[in-house]
Amino acid sequence: MLFDRAKALTLSDFDYHLPDDLIAQHPAKKRDGSKLLLMDAQSGEVKHSKFSSVVDALEKGDVLVLNNTKVFPSRLFARKDKTDTEIELFLLRELGNNLWETLVKPARKVRVGNKLVIEDKITCDVVDNTVSGGRVVRFDKNGGDFFSILDEVGHWPLPPYIEREADDKDKLRYQTVYAKHRGAVAAPTAGLHFTEALLEKAKAKGVEIHTVILHVGLGTFRPVNVEDITKHQMDAEYFNVPEETVAAIKKAKTEGRRIIGVGTTVVRALESAVMYPRELEAGDGWTNKFIYPPYKFRVVDGIITNFHQPKSTLLMLVSALSSKEKILNAYKIAVDKGYRFFSYGDAMFIR
Repeated sequence: MLFDRAKALTLSDFDYHLPDDLIAQHPAKKRDGSKLLLMDAQSGEVKHSKFSSVVDALEKGDVLVLNNTKVFPSRLFARKDKTDTEIELFLLRELGNNLWETLVKPARKVRVGNKLVIEDKITCDVVDNTVSGGRVVRFDKNGGDFFSILDEVGHWPLPPYIEREADDKDKLRYQTVYAKHRGAVAAPTAGLHFTEALLEKAKAKGVEIHTVILHVGLGTFRPVNVEDITKHQMDAEYFNVPEETVAAIKKAKTEGRRIIGVGTTVVRALESAVMYPRELEAGDGWTNKFIYPPYKFRVVDGIITNFHQPKSTLLMLVSALSSKEKILNAYKIAVDKGYRFFSYGDAMFIR
């Protein structure tokens, strides 16, 4: 049967109804206290559990791959030099030589040549515009350590659908327990549910745990604005797949064992490291890989993930692991059962 691209690859097909009160505004009381929806990718069968029992759904010999990127306080408030105009900067990526690509609000008030002062601790000059409407700025650190200054004056970058200011608890809970490599402006949220004790329990069961890096950018939240989703362009994000992880995955594949990605960022990193028809290779680079149905996964066999926004690229990715119809049916069940959605929400395990 031929695949009908015109019918299956439209933005409207990935829409669903989500009541506002199911968008989680705060994390669960405990990291592993969230609900867990278990879904069979082939049949679409759904079962309900708790994330604290996720290890029961893993098998001895599984390779569980984590994204150990680390979120940093990338939201800054500044004023234009010699004025009282307040400007919000959101750091997106470091370009080198103290240059950063940023989003600014209100953009109409920020022009090339402006100097911005951030709480009298650090300044930056606006040196260029970006295609997406942002600005390139050059920071003057006055001899200080840039990230130490950010830790002091920066604000935690909660997603836009969390309608409150970040607090001290978010610095702990909007960060995985295994975060290591600073560079993300959004958390790989599937990993927020894991505790050190859960990871140790998985190891004790015989689950191998390995890591990749994908520094999550703001593109995670950028909407798809074209009805033909094949025309959508993803933002590029830095990723690294180490030799150790590649060796473990290749060995598991030859032995028929499962590769489970914790989050869509892990899936994108691993699938980006495969250059067809070559095998998975270690290395780093920038990926703008966009995964949507139909897609032949070459590395992962399953995913632990949160529930994603309607019409989002993340929803399209998880649909490719099963089918759009089965995923949306699982989402409808989750809505009916009162699951919590998005970054601080509940989780699902598609296997």
